[in-house]
Amino acid sequence: MSTPFPFTAVVGQEDLRLALLLNAVSPAVGGVLVRGEKGTAKSTAVRALSALLPEVAVVPGCRFSCDPAAPDPSCPDGPHEPGNGGTRPSRMVELPVGASEDRLVGALDIERALAEGVKAFEPGLLADAHRGILYVDEVNLLHDHLVDLLLDAAAMGASYVEREGVSVRHASKFLLVGTMNPEEGELRPQLLDRFGLTVEVAASREPDQRVEVVRRRLAYDDDPAGFSARWAEEEAAVRQRVVAARELLPSVRLGDGALRQIAATCAAFEVDGMRADIVMARTATALAAWAGRTDVLAEDVRQAALLALPHRRRRNPFDAPGLDEDKLDETLEEFSGEGDEDPDPDGPGGGGGQPPSSDGPGTDGGSGAQPEAGDGGEPQASGAGSGEQAAARAAEPFRTKMLSVPGLGDGAAGRRSRARTEHGRTTGARRPRGALTKLHLAATVQAAAPHQRARGRSGRGLVVRRDDLRQATREGREGNLVLFVVDASGSMAARQRMSAVKGAVLSLLLDAYQRRDKVGLVTFRGSAAEVALPPTSSVDAAAARLETLPTGGRTPLAAGLLRAHEVLRVERLRDPARRALVVVVTDGRATGGPEPVALAGRAARLFAAEGVASVVVDCESGPVRLGLAGQLAGELGGTAVTLDELRADSIAGLVKDVQRRAA
Repeated sequence: MSTPFPFTAVVGQEDLRLALLLNAVSPAVGGVLVRGEKGTAKSTAVRALSALLPEVAVVPGCRFSCDPAAPDPSCPDGPHEPGNGGTRPSRMVELPVGASEDRLVGALDIERALAEGVKAFEPGLLADAHRGILYVDEVNLLHDHLVDLLLDAAAMGASYVEREGVSVRHASKFLLVGTMNPEEGELRPQLLDRFGLTVEVAASREPDQRVEVVRRRLAYDDDPAGFSARWAEEEAAVRQRVVAARELLPSVRLGDGALRQIAATCAAFEVDGMRADIVMARTATALAAWAGRTDVLAEDVRQAALLALPHRRRRNPFDAPGLDEDKLDETLEEFSGEGDEDPDPDGPGGGGGQPPSSDGPGTDGGSGAQPEAGDGGEPQASGAGSGEQAAARAAEPFRTKMLSVPGLGDGAAGRRSRARTEHGRTTGARRPRGALTKLHLAATVQAAAPHQRARGRSGRGLVVRRDDLRQATREGREGNLVLFVVDASGSMAARQRMSAVKGAVLSLLLDAYQRRDKVGLVTFRGSAAEVALPPTSSVDAAAARLETLPTGGRTPLAAGLLRAHEVLRVERLRDPARRALVVVVTDGRATGGPEPVALAGRAARLFAAEGVASVVVDCESGPVRLGLAGQLAGELGGTAVTLDELRADSIAGLVKDVQRRAA
């Protein structure tokens, strides 16, 4: 087994290490979501945490880690008699993004269940993670059906495997830790809320700190065991402090004053539901225990809010994470001391609730490192061109019509177009390719029935063999690549008009976020087109590019379509199963160069020849309309809709029209 990088040797990242340690002290806090750019020690710190957790008492031989003091009465390996058991180190189980459902929840042998009536069950990762850590790297890329299973297990503390009336249940209580790069897309709100705390991390821009990071990493790579031995004393000190804080935790007092501050803070930031209040209370209590105190102070509440609320206050995917600390301080000050008979004499901000800094054991292990700081930058607008106008702000987004790709796909799970999936409604049966995952009972019985006499059936039971088993084929929804081709030329530059156009594209981006699509953005103006955003799962990045989009110049429509066609060609090589939906946002005009209209028509017919689904959002306004966008839609083999028709509460039947024209 490889030697993990020591937790106390991680340079900086105080918030990240504190959040992980608080969960080690009180697993009821509910886990950590670590957001940040690549190469910031997210995974390193998480993998190092398990070495600091106390050992777990287990029933010997139980594959589900039952506690000998209170064994699970429904454990598949049970029943267990209460009594003395053994111990094992705490586990950190890693869930790969591409894992199958059977690997996560376990596999049931359907053939033996039908033929022999035996519940032959092979435990999955949820069983391995029971009473330990379940770590998901790149959690935002996890397939929806796995997210649903995680949500169910996290909510109920148990995992259920059910196949055609045969079921197995086992306990599954785990500390959920996820890491993600926001540039690759956001999490579903339901899963986001399941993480107790969230931390934003960034690489330091201080040369001395970066030098220390490199020095320690090179030393570890040269001699992992020797490097870890040099940090053994610091690791042991933190481990002992975690144990002491766990023992102190039941004695920590959460007074009415602190509770009122927690409730007022959650109300002030308009978080949904009551989970935030509960998580803040548990976090503040853990902070006090970690500091060696039995009273929760105002500084504990403040720190708990900074860790527990940022990911819960986002109203839509384009809101920046984080809290207004001035507003937080005002709220805490307003409700300071209320409800306590004997308020702390130091009052809010006295420092008693401040978690230990880098000079205490368990934060930096004596490294003396300072907190890391990032300098996230916004994308800049392209250089000024002839006739360029300043970027217009987007109008208020709205709920859009459902746009989908016709036919039946095989792409990644999502919520847009029809596709063959592992989950959804059953549409038929086939012979299994590999392990059987979804049994089609009627088709299996139908296949086995003609052979019962030849197989010597004598009793009431059905004689089933491997060749009789049938896999259910199912239909669900897939995510698509939604490629926006946006006209930013002078003909679109009217201030109010461009604001409406950006509002429409922003609305479609919101729709793409909710339907788990990849998005890309191609713009054209002046004399050329550019890929403002290559296909990505980060809808936030697309919205940022849109916000700074300038306008002006001629209308090279053909160049925009050809650039979009090239983007699709490359993307097919990378992800051939993901189907595309091209959304062209234009008034249909084409200017610049010889025969611009004819060139645009020829470029559009490339999409029609390849069967690419397309929609033209007609931005033409005024009493006199030339109908050029409709002509372009005809060349593309798609449909044209006006900005008004794009709204969900406008003319019905848009999707059917898209499908009919693209068929």
